Amino acid sequence: MTLRYCNPVHDAYFADPFVLRVGDGYVAYGTGRVVDGRAFEVLTSPDLITWSSVGGALELLPPEAGSDYWAPEVTEAHGKWWMYYSVGFGDAGHHLRVAVADRPTGPFIDQGINLTPGERFAIDASPFRDEDGTWYLFYARDVLEGDRVGTMLAVDVLEGMTRLRGQPRTMLRPSGDWQVFLRERKMYGQVYDWHTLEGPFVRRYEGRYYCFYSGGSWLEPTYGVAYAVADHPLGPWVEPAGIPPLLRTVSDKVIGPGHNCVVTGPGGQDVVVYHAWDPGRTARRMCIDPLVWGEQGPRVLGPSFVPTHLPRTAG
Repeated sequence: MTLRYCNPVHDAYFADPFVLRVGDGYVAYGTGRVVDGRAFEVLTSPDLITWSSVGGALELLPPEAGSDYWAPEVTEAHGKWWMYYSVGFGDAGHHLRVAVADRPTGPFIDQGINLTPGERFAIDASPFRDEDGTWYLFYARDVLEGDRVGTMLAVDVLEGMTRLRGQPRTMLRPSGDWQVFLRERKMYGQVYDWHTLEGPFVRRYEGRYYCFYSGGSWLEPTYGVAYAVADHPLGPWVEPAGIPPLLRTVSDKVIGPGHNCVVTGPGGQDVVVYHAWDPGRTARRMCIDPLVWGEQGPRVLGPSFVPTHLPRTAG
């Protein structure tokens, strides 16, 4: 049995999609609308294809905390549901926070903690629990040192669901021109050819760790998804040489696919969930496509833009 779908699987604005499998269904959280007075719209689905809105997730903070709520991810621990997200004002002053709820659909209540007080700018928090029970938080932060300056990926240990160890390390730096966000960008009182790596998501597969991330400018067709590999969550992380991005723009069809997560589909097949602009650039909408693991590493069967199907894994 296969499931037929056609991207986008949700026709409204829904950027930075994160999907969590809960029981026999799925819950999705995304950047975008404030719904019912709460940040981050929540969608539910039985199959990753048909989605229904069930309201907003996060109770808003006081206005001085920020007006822009970005990129939520949710995980379960200790009988609760924990949401990691960033809040701030546009490209300035974003920091990571954590909220908790009794149900995956919320409401989530912020715990009053800035997880990254020492960072200039921090976004796109992604929690990961290793097989030994250790929790890590991957995220994107601004770094002004090195040959390619910009936003790059970091990791720190979560010593509790609301506390980082405070020893972040840069795990992946920009490595190519396709990751340029904007040349001659004015930032922090200087002018830089600014690079961006963001949206980290880590998956363990056959004893190794794969970090899927987005690079470039989310506003441009150059935006896409690539990956790095490590033998431990703290690294070292290495990008495979000569491997093109896993998701790239398809001219006049799919623009700037990015900010993905990976979830197991109804048939056991790993599925990449991501957003992409429509050709008219009216909205970033949620899309899905199968993720295939092979001897040469992961491969995404997309971005697709015509009716296709989710295969069922063998067995």
